[in-house]
Order: sequence, then C-alpha cells, then structure tokens
Amino acid sequence: MTPEDEALVRARQRSRAKVMAWLLGALVVLVFAISIVKIQAGMM
Repeated sequence: MTPEDEALVRARQRSRAKVMAWLLGALVVLVFAISIVKIQAGMM
C-alpha cells in the first residue's frame, strides 16, 4: 500500500468511528430520556 492509500483508509476509519460514537451517544441519551419519563410517570 502506498502512503496515500493508507491515509485514505485511515480517514475512512476515522469517519466511521465518529459516526459510531454519535450513534452510541444518541442511544445513551435515548435510554436516559426514556428512564426519566418512566420515573416521572411512576412506572418504576
């Protein structure tokens, strides 16, 4: 692999990692929000 190819692969990996981090963060926020709503509704 040439250095240019390696740089392209690394850039794609970084991009994928950022997307996964955002999705994981969104999932955490969603679970937290659902928990708060359930506690306020007295469901737990």
